[in-house]
Amino acid sequence: MFFGRNSFLSSQEEQPRTENGERIGHGPSRSSTGSRSDGSAHLDVSDPSFESFRELVSGSALQSEVFGAPGSMQSENAPATARSRLFSVISSKGLQAHDRHPSSSSGAGGPPPAARTDARKERVVYVDNPGRTNENFEFSGNKVRTSKYTLISFLPRNLFEQFHRVAYIYFLLIVILNQIPQLAVFGRLASLFPLLFVLVVTAIKDGYEDWGRHRSDREENNRLSWVFQNGRFEPKRWKKIEAGEVVKIFQDESIPCDIVLLGTSDANGVAYVQTINLDGETNLKTRYARQESASKHPGLAPITGKVVCEPPNRNIYDFVAYLEIDDTQAPLGPNNIILRGCVLKNTAWIVGVVVYAGKETKAMLNSSGAQSKRSRLEQHMNKETLWLSFFLLIICIAGGVGMGKWVHDHDSDLNNFPYYKKRDTADKKFMYYGPLGEGVFAFLSFIIMFQIMIPISLYISMELVRLGQSYFMVRDVEMFHAPSNSRLQCRALNINEDLGQVKYIFSDKTGTLTENKMEFHSASIGGVDYSNVLAAKISGTSDSSDGMQVEGSHLKPGVRLDPNLLELLQTEVTSSEATFVHRYMLVLAACNTVVPTRHSGPLQYQAESPDEQALVFAASAYGYTLLDRTTSTIVLDVLGEQKSYKIVGIHEFDSVRKRMSIVVECPDNTYKLLVKGADTAVMDIIARPSEQVESGSGSLADGHLQAGVLFATQRHLDFYSTQGLRTLVVAFKDLEQPEFEEWHEKYKIASTALVDRVKLLREAASLIERNLALLGATAIEDRLQDGVPETISSLRNSGIKVWVLTGDKQETAISIGFSCALLTPDMEKVIVNANTKELCVEKLKAAIREHGIAETKDVHIGEKNLKAVKGDSTRKKQLALIIDGNSLVHALSPDVEELLFDLAVACRIVICCRVAPLQKAGIVSLMKRRTKDMTLAIGDGANDVSMIQTADVGIGLSGQEGRQAVMASDFALGQFRFLKRLLLVHGHWNYQRLAYMVLYNFYRNAVFVMMLFWYILHTAFSAQTALFDWNLMFYSLIYTSVPTIVVGILDKDLSHKTLLGLPPLYGVGQRNESYNSVLFWATMLDTLWQSLVLFYVPFFTFQGTTIDIWGMGCLWAAAVVVLVNLHLAMDVLHWTWITHAAIWGSIVVSFACFFVLDALTDKGFIAHYRVMFHMASTAVFWLNILLVIVVALLPRFCAKVLMQKFWPSDLHIARELELKNRAAISEFVKSSAPSPRMVELDDVPYSDKESKEDE
Repeated sequence: MFFGRNSFLSSQEEQPRTENGERIGHGPSRSSTGSRSDGSAHLDVSDPSFESFRELVSGSALQSEVFGAPGSMQSENAPATARSRLFSVISSKGLQAHDRHPSSSSGAGGPPPAARTDARKERVVYVDNPGRTNENFEFSGNKVRTSKYTLISFLPRNLFEQFHRVAYIYFLLIVILNQIPQLAVFGRLASLFPLLFVLVVTAIKDGYEDWGRHRSDREENNRLSWVFQNGRFEPKRWKKIEAGEVVKIFQDESIPCDIVLLGTSDANGVAYVQTINLDGETNLKTRYARQESASKHPGLAPITGKVVCEPPNRNIYDFVAYLEIDDTQAPLGPNNIILRGCVLKNTAWIVGVVVYAGKETKAMLNSSGAQSKRSRLEQHMNKETLWLSFFLLIICIAGGVGMGKWVHDHDSDLNNFPYYKKRDTADKKFMYYGPLGEGVFAFLSFIIMFQIMIPISLYISMELVRLGQSYFMVRDVEMFHAPSNSRLQCRALNINEDLGQVKYIFSDKTGTLTENKMEFHSASIGGVDYSNVLAAKISGTSDSSDGMQVEGSHLKPGVRLDPNLLELLQTEVTSSEATFVHRYMLVLAACNTVVPTRHSGPLQYQAESPDEQALVFAASAYGYTLLDRTTSTIVLDVLGEQKSYKIVGIHEFDSVRKRMSIVVECPDNTYKLLVKGADTAVMDIIARPSEQVESGSGSLADGHLQAGVLFATQRHLDFYSTQGLRTLVVAFKDLEQPEFEEWHEKYKIASTALVDRVKLLREAASLIERNLALLGATAIEDRLQDGVPETISSLRNSGIKVWVLTGDKQETAISIGFSCALLTPDMEKVIVNANTKELCVEKLKAAIREHGIAETKDVHIGEKNLKAVKGDSTRKKQLALIIDGNSLVHALSPDVEELLFDLAVACRIVICCRVAPLQKAGIVSLMKRRTKDMTLAIGDGANDVSMIQTADVGIGLSGQEGRQAVMASDFALGQFRFLKRLLLVHGHWNYQRLAYMVLYNFYRNAVFVMMLFWYILHTAFSAQTALFDWNLMFYSLIYTSVPTIVVGILDKDLSHKTLLGLPPLYGVGQRNESYNSVLFWATMLDTLWQSLVLFYVPFFTFQGTTIDIWGMGCLWAAAVVVLVNLHLAMDVLHWTWITHAAIWGSIVVSFACFFVLDALTDKGFIAHYRVMFHMASTAVFWLNILLVIVVALLPRFCAKVLMQKFWPSDLHIARELELKNRAAISEFVKSSAPSPRMVELDDVPYSDKESKEDE
């Protein structure tokens, strides 16, 4: 049927979009809100910005302003004109107009300004005429480049990117200063080495990564596709394809560019594509060729026409265009275009015209990496770096002032000093600049000499440590998910340590806590609850109907049948009960967008939503099997009898209506309306008992029967929700001819409109979606993933607050909360449901007053300042906040969010129901802005992208909803339960290692600098150093760098069993116990002491002897290398052979370098020739090194002993328990209950009284 097919296409072309720009699915929603149906999401219409946009477009006052006077939109430029006016009006109203797309940083915004195109400009593509299409050379070719660099741009661009680090600029200035003869403290070549080493290593790493992209680009650009040229289809390389050319794609081939579909091998113009390379979705999508072009592509007959479309943009879920052919205009939508990167499936061939090529394709415009994030530790490190810079400035100023004063005091004697003269032997001026000038030059020289106070090697060391940590994290077999063959992915290597400091976890529910593998669970039909399956599962017995088949059914493995329901389906349709059942099954089988496919095997269903697939499988199991679906017909096998239903029109599921309806012409030539949707959306259009429902059965028209069905169905819906099931309501209506014709006329106009199509379609739907007959409800089970309750319990015990942000209805979310141990019976639930701002404020204030929560005006609140706000320690019952999306619309407004924050932080658990994706990101943003705590977001679908990117740490799950969340995440997991090990074990280890590594690097460099500083106090504040230049350069790059990297990768304070068994130990990272200002200053005091020992022990030992400065320099260099390595060895907690090799090997390599450099006879080395050989041959040399080590490390050793003995931390206690009582720890871990309770360290059993007393 011609109109049926066109209407099906048109009804899909202007669907509402999600915040990410994704087309909203048409199947059952994940909850009664309809917030997600196919793994995508939608913008909550209660969002004020969305309401403003609707008012702007639809309001009568703005209608003419946007769309012009009536009749003025008939020209071919109408779409572009309307868009131009629309953007102008939006700008004048102060609103934001942007394309929705999944790669935006917030998940709800448009592309960055650089990626946006002029909305007033349109693109005209002439079919099979690339020369005319691109006669002005405006459009790009199809050659793509994803690499970052070219051979010419590599060096300048890479250097530009590296010098974004301020420390690199600092060291570049040092190098430049050292090239000035008056300031040349080190050899000019030696001063270049550290910076060049870091730059070259980083450049090699970046170049190697980019070379892989170059190879991939070359392979991609040289692939072949069939292009129509010279009167036939010939192979052509992808990089040479141009806009306007007609291409032919065969099954299982990739699409080379964005093409508008002209024809397919299917008689109805249907094609199936896989978009996994584009958006990660594994389900097949349907695309359609317009009937106007289906028989006119160049492969069959010459074709002349053009496609007028919008300019290139990043929105992969939208396409606005029309096809002009044979003096007719056919509107085109997102279902008529196939994007680059898609793969053709289940279709022999397709033909299409190229509209966007190369870098202008939507896939390439969306080609971008994950968000760049900086770890919290690195941010804190910058503060200490500033302190070190300030201290460096102080000692340099002291040296400069000292030099100036010394020159001033000895001005008259300078010519008599052999090492300092005003004039040379020829009585010429000898580089003398007076006290002030000498002081300034000395100050600059000291900056060069003390440059390593700012550790340049720390940056590259941290990168290597994170890389090593990621290597072991990825290969942790405990986080490998065998069924999906997926392991941990580290997509952001710069925030590993943040995993050890998480305070808030924001989690999606469906697909994250649950499996997102939908199974039809229960049916409420005509007021009767068919839940035998539930009873069988509870009792643990096998269902008596397992394996039962009905004629014509296709039973999916795992679908179990209700015997009573089967019996009703086998009887004649005479009773009202049987009538309800048959119509119910008809709606399940026909009211969807599922496409059946069959090849050599059994019938398969391709669905964009797992909910729809579950419903269709259930209907098939009961004898209503969907055999075929085209754009105009639906073919069902009804209990062995094949029936064909003509599609007259479809009203897709969207965020406003929250339901889907389809009008079909039945085999008996009657018209029926089939509806399913969220309970809140369908119940409102059900006929009330006092109203007469026009129906084919008198029993359905009976008001008393409808009242009973309505009451019973509502009761069943409430029961299903308490069981954590996902519900939909099913309704039906027989359409009389006058009503049908009125709707049909309006529907035809709406479905072909180029302007305001969505609004017109909704108005048409409202004509028939009223006074429906309620048939019943469906209940679909989405089971919890393995280990979810235990994981949440452990996370709560660790001090992490877990918040669930879901689109499900409130009852379902609460039920899941109990089943996953998020909620406990002893918790007091605080429920906030409000439809107005005033009511929302009132409820939030009432809850705050009732539970004695103090309000706070502090914008940034840390853990220590939250006591008064939380009141957790004094409150008898823990609080759990449950708030819905309507309330959040108002609660997240700037003037109300403070109340929400005060209440939320006082609650142990927060569950947000019926939330839109933008609200998820808003909640995460609220906690980030108002606390200093680390946030983590975890989800599996496209509607979680904005939340994942907003959080400090974003984790994506490889679930049933595609890989959008994974592609936007920092880390990717196979299951939620792996989060426990990722945080409590690897997060703890990473934080401990890197925190110590940063402090150690500060100490290692500062002790060296301070040793040099004490030296200048005894050399008239001269910048002359006793150490060889190359030893100064190699100190932090070779002599001491490897051990700290190895320890940063391999050291561990506790075993994974202890960390998993004692979750409260995770609080060490939350409280910043391993890296804070107190530890920093304590480390600096220890550094000060060790530097004094380093300098003055050899100084007093050799005072009065004939040793020269180079001999003292050799002793100091050897002593400091041995000291800092033994300092590190004292702190190592987990020794491996690699650790031994790194620390002791580093000392050996350092001495080897000393001797090699000492043996060189080059001009720059001659002054140090064989000095080290001479010093090492004396016993006093080695005794001095031993004395330095003992005296320098003794205070640190005593402090460690005293702290562990009298003021032990949780880690000290746990470590001693682990060392002394491994058996008791193991037994305790095994016996730990998964119930949510705080595990105290005192709960750990001791083997005997003595061990407990020791603590």
